[in-house]
Amino acid sequence: MGELVVDKHVEYILSVEKRKDSFESVVLEHLRMNGAYWGLTTLDLLGKLDALDSNEVIQWIMKCQHESGGFAGNIGHDPHLLYTLSAVQVLALFDKLNVLDADKVANYISGLQNEDGSFSGDEWGEVDSRFSYLAICCLSILHRLDKMNVEKAVNYIASCKNVDGGFGCTPGGESHAGQIFCCVGALAITGSLHHVDKDLLGWWLCERQVKSGGLNGRPEKLPDVCYSWWVLSSLIMIDRVHWINKDKLVKFILNCQDTENGGISDRPEDAVDVFHTYFGVAGLSLLEYPGLKAIDPAHALPVDVVNRIFFQK
Repeated sequence: MGELVVDKHVEYILSVEKRKDSFESVVLEHLRMNGAYWGLTTLDLLGKLDALDSNEVIQWIMKCQHESGGFAGNIGHDPHLLYTLSAVQVLALFDKLNVLDADKVANYISGLQNEDGSFSGDEWGEVDSRFSYLAICCLSILHRLDKMNVEKAVNYIASCKNVDGGFGCTPGGESHAGQIFCCVGALAITGSLHHVDKDLLGWWLCERQVKSGGLNGRPEKLPDVCYSWWVLSSLIMIDRVHWINKDKLVKFILNCQDTENGGISDRPEDAVDVFHTYFGVAGLSLLEYPGLKAIDPAHALPVDVVNRIFFQK
């Protein structure tokens, strides 16, 4: 196991942004907003956010805003809650939330809440507990939680809880670490963690650690670096992170690095991508790896950014 090759990862992220004609860029064009969030948050956690032109990024983000108030994954695409949160998070990284008409964005989000408290991801109506998190996190950052019915939203999330302590995408859906992060994160932001059976859920989550030290998202699945975020953040929010072997997880993440060209993959020896690079670095941040900025487990932003949002006058 080596150390985190910070400079290589910074070079990798900056190179991905420049390769707009590559196969990866073309097939991922529709979710470039998410890619911007993954890459830029990684740079910030590494203390290197000043390695690119923030004005250029902000101008591009604002071109992705739809007349409805929501944001798309790229210019000319349709708006969705997923891209709207990523856009708001990136603007928060740069301390530029003031460029937004917060009420317009908040009205777009609150307009997607359904009668049962759930949220649709966009105008086409798909419902998923992930969308509840996206809405709650985004409105929280914008100081606009009063625009939605929080009580109904919390009750819907609670209805997605399973007998194993986990949460599914809809009531009765299979427990999955990604859904659990979204539900626990939303409950944490709204001060509603009393709906979680912390010991039962903590046991389910700590059983996600396999022999290699990595974490999987469901029983009998392979470990994946991205669950270093989904599982760890959930364990931290319910105060059960001491139930896993942190040292073995650090070793697993570091072994997934491409030490020559930068980037982090899902598993050792696999191809790297920005998604896993972000979640690997974010996981190491949660594990208090030396030299990394701390990250907030609920809002998925550096702690100093979250403090600036909520405590700076």
